[in-house]
Amino acid sequence: MMIMSKIKNIVISFFKQALPKINTKVKGFFGSAFSVTATKRSKIFGAIVAAVLLAVVIIFNRQYTTLENKAKWLFLGFSLVAPAIIGACIAFTVRIKNDLFNKIWHFVFFMLMPIVTMTMTEALNNIFIYDMTYLGFFANYLVILLFQFLIFTICGSFRVSYIITNTICYGFALAHCYIVQFRGTPFIPMDFLSITTAANVANTYNFAPSHLIIMGSFIFIFLLVLSIKTTTPKYNILTKIVSRTFMGTFFACLMSLFYFTSIFADAGVKPDFWNQSRGYRNYGFVFSFFCNTKYLSMPVPNGYDPNETGDLVSNTVEKEEANVIKPADNAPNIICIMNESLSDLSVLGEFTTNQDYMPFMRSLTENTVKGTLYVPVIGAGTSNTEFEFLTGHSTAFLPSGSNAYMLYIKNPLASIVSTLEGQGYSSWTFHPYYSSGWNRINVYNNLGFNSFTAIENLIDPSILNDFYQNGSDPDYLQSLITSFYPDRQNMLIRQYVSDQYNYDIIIKDFENRNKDVPYFMFNVTMQNHGGYTKSALNFNESIEITSADKYYNKASKYLSLVKYSDDAFKGLIDYFSKVEEPTVICMFGDHQPSIETEFIASVLGVDNINNLTLQQEQARHATPFYIWANYDIEEKQIDKLSSNYLSSYVLDVAGVKLTEYNKYLLKLSQTIPVISTVGYIDANNNYYKWSDNTQYTEMLQQYEKIQYNNIFDYEHKNKDIFFLDGYIMPEMQAKDDPAETAEVVE
Repeated sequence: MMIMSKIKNIVISFFKQALPKINTKVKGFFGSAFSVTATKRSKIFGAIVAAVLLAVVIIFNRQYTTLENKAKWLFLGFSLVAPAIIGACIAFTVRIKNDLFNKIWHFVFFMLMPIVTMTMTEALNNIFIYDMTYLGFFANYLVILLFQFLIFTICGSFRVSYIITNTICYGFALAHCYIVQFRGTPFIPMDFLSITTAANVANTYNFAPSHLIIMGSFIFIFLLVLSIKTTTPKYNILTKIVSRTFMGTFFACLMSLFYFTSIFADAGVKPDFWNQSRGYRNYGFVFSFFCNTKYLSMPVPNGYDPNETGDLVSNTVEKEEANVIKPADNAPNIICIMNESLSDLSVLGEFTTNQDYMPFMRSLTENTVKGTLYVPVIGAGTSNTEFEFLTGHSTAFLPSGSNAYMLYIKNPLASIVSTLEGQGYSSWTFHPYYSSGWNRINVYNNLGFNSFTAIENLIDPSILNDFYQNGSDPDYLQSLITSFYPDRQNMLIRQYVSDQYNYDIIIKDFENRNKDVPYFMFNVTMQNHGGYTKSALNFNESIEITSADKYYNKASKYLSLVKYSDDAFKGLIDYFSKVEEPTVICMFGDHQPSIETEFIASVLGVDNINNLTLQQEQARHATPFYIWANYDIEEKQIDKLSSNYLSSYVLDVAGVKLTEYNKYLLKLSQTIPVISTVGYIDANNNYYKWSDNTQYTEMLQQYEKIQYNNIFDYEHKNKDIFFLDGYIMPEMQAKDDPAETAEVVE
């Protein structure tokens, strides 16, 4: 005991003598190397900012405490401490006195900044940087550093480089966070082109900041404060010229290699085309978003020759003798309906509900062709499914993540519209939401529709403006509708036009049609659109999931909406079953909804939806389709069909004339019934990824070339393939002859 006591006394004595000296030397070093300054104003401002940020955490504390995540207390702890750190950074300014040390430090800080920026973007991407692959970490770091290089080359300022780079990265990452939250898929470059459509539905979603947004925003504010307080050291002229020249040259060389060569792509530096969500998780947001920008333009298919497209089709189908087009005798009326977010989620796996959510659709058998449709999108991107149906083309051959309506339909385009108009049909399209969405006004004009009805034609725009200016409460919009249109009590479900009212409009138009010509119309519904968090007085949530161990708010609301769709469709079929004129109705879902990923995972029987098998990934793209007639047709159950084939099937069931392209698609569907953005499925139920080299590769390449001819090669379009003999679209005449004037869609 005495020995231990002596040792203790010696240690205490040493520290009593050494600590003051160490303290003096440390103070001397920092005093000579650094200066720390603060003003009364900066301290007050720092305290106010810290208090405001802390209040945000307190107000939204449930965003942390309700997480089913072991790290939720770590997240909360970080968010409680971060305001104090940010406040201190605002209050105090640190300067390095030694000029050489100052220059070295700023260089090191410049090279380290991308790591902190990456931490911010990945916080908003819901992963930690240590979860990324080595390639992902380095690639994100390099992309951010390159843009710092670019800005520094232009302005020569560290401060400006940090502020611009971090602000852009934060803005994009924040958009990504919300988009994933709302629709379940990542933010890709093409989303910029759908900003009008997004703005139209933005008020239907809940923008309350999640824990990810709070943490990511705190990191951004911290970076912004540091950036503002950064001053660029005074380098000599030679150093400035060399450094800025090097950075600019390095940026230009890497960008040229990336965009104009296949070096990086061959090395695996490219998006995860099969599963963009998985790619964003494994390789990070900045890198994945940047990589997608390379694929915005449409390359010419390898070996494409417009003169060979006719042979590619004729080798598949036998061309019939030409005949002059005239209205078909007793041609059936054709009504095609793309139902917003309509799907039967049982295709993912088994689950039970308190009652069947689509009993009528399941019961349809008589005079019905029905089955499972594979569409190109999940949760959003409605217009890509619409594009595939109307044109018979596949978005699988377009750049990943692109949107056909926003980018590619710049000229008159052959479609089901031109095929039916070539046989004397009228054509009308109806979508009970804003006409500006997905560039539909221009697209429908190029497809040849005679007229277009949108929500502006149903509701006075001043009512809609009043609704959006006063929040997003669906009950408020219902009160406005009740006040202005007392006879439209069934018009809305939540804040969207109901399927029932939508079908009432179709029936009214049908009854007032020109009976001298056969009737064709295409409808895109709106009732089931995303934003499933809010309740409404006009919405009875009748469906409950009984097999789940927890309540899924979005899934339950969604399935209740499907029940409304089922009831409305029954009413439409009941009406047309009494119509004497032969009529064919096709109805299909555009994509599955964006609901709780935990529910989707539980039904699929997986822990994480980012690691699905090819079969499971395809299942997430499946919706139902129905082709019904009010007269005798052959009943069929088609297990698998992709949306690019469906319009040709409708024309075939209706018994009208088919273009050579329609015949080609029907023949191709017998061999490869599913061609989707995920991959393809053959008639023997074998699943393939696009990276697979199979016996179908050449067949798919031929399909791509034929499609390219119709969409992109307007000057060399093979009209004999895509149009019926003797028919030329008025829109094409107007384009080819300036003296002609195309009819404007109203």
